[in-house]
Order: sequence, then structure tokens, then C-alpha cells
Amino acid sequence: MDLYTYYRSTSSYRVRIALALKGLEVRHVPVNLIRDGGEHHQPAYRAINPQGRVPALRTDSGEVLIQSPAIIEYLEETHPQPPLLPGDALQRARQRQVAALIGCDIHPLHNVAVLNRLRKMGTDEDGVNAWIGHWISEGLAAVEALIGDDGFCFGAQPGLADVYLLPQLYAARRFAVDLASYPRILRVERLALEHPAFRTAHPDAQADKPA
Repeated sequence: MDLYTYYRSTSSYRVRIALALKGLEVRHVPVNLIRDGGEHHQPAYRAINPQGRVPALRTDSGEVLIQSPAIIEYLEETHPQPPLLPGDALQRARQRQVAALIGCDIHPLHNVAVLNRLRKMGTDEDGVNAWIGHWISEGLAAVEALIGDDGFCFGAQPGLADVYLLPQLYAARRFAVDLASYPRILRVERLALEHPAFRTAHPDAQADKPA
């Protein structure tokens, strides 16, 4: 499999965690989102992913999948062990609600395309930073209320919610969002950063991170 990725892309980070948790071998194909206006805008990459975003996964059969939720669900269905989702329907829903909260309601509002649109509409950098801080903080407050008091988000083993939460925390720290009000979330972060799969997937461990 080939993973088209960018080291600090939140959605690429999610997929890297899922692959690492499942112990799957994948070839990383870096797509630089900054250099020369962004490789993701170039025809060669648009031929792979018409949306022009990362990640994209080329499967062993040659099919290309885009959008991190679809890629992660594909990995879960084709490589069910170890599972990212538990057997119980209610517990699966709890994992998915946290993942959706992050993937649908937090991350899109600080996506680079959204921030650049704000700037084009005349928002200054203080306004952009206030926008980022508001939406990340509001979303993480909800996550804090939804996850458990011990272990990872929902127990002793990492699951889908953790796959989404850790990249969001990386983004929060990159944008200097204060996380002191979220002790449950910080507990999960500490555990995850000690886990080999999360360390392997971390942006700092990626070959395309600038020196």
C-alpha cells in the first residue's frame, strides 16, 4: 500500500496511527502542501486525488481511497485485528461520536483552506488565531465530557476516538491553544505518546518533516 501524506496534516496523522496500530506495512509518499504553491494542487497529484488533499491510500490492488474516515473504515474492515472499534454497538457509537466531533466539527474549521479563505476575506492574524482557538477549545470541551476517567478515551486499549484525538491535540499545540482545562484529554495524550504506534505516526517521526 502507498500512503500519500504530509507530516503535519491532521487527517494524514490519523491514518498513520491506524496503520501503525494494526501493524500494517505501507510506503509513505510525501505530498508537500507548501512548496511551490503545494504539490497537492499539481496535475500529477490531482490525477490521484481529484480533491487535491491528503491523505490518499493506494491499496495493494491499485484502488485509491481518499478521506481519512473512509480509509480508516476500510482498514478496520479488511484488517480487523487489532480492532479500533469494540464489539458492543453502544461502545462503537461512543467511539464514533468522538471521532465525528473531531473530524467534522473541529478539524475542518482550522483546515488550511478555511484559514486562507478567512485571510482573503480580510481577517487579520489575530482574528484567525481567535477563530482557531474558539473552535478547538469548544470542541475539546465536549470531548472532555464524553470520554472516560481511566486509560485511553474508552478503556485500556486505544481505539478510533484516540486515533482522532491525538492529531487534534498536535494541531491544538501548534496553534498555541491552552489545554489545561482538559485533564482527561491530557491523560490520554500522555498514554498515547508512550505507545509505539503513536510514536511511529507522530509528525516529528516523519521523513518529510523539514530539518
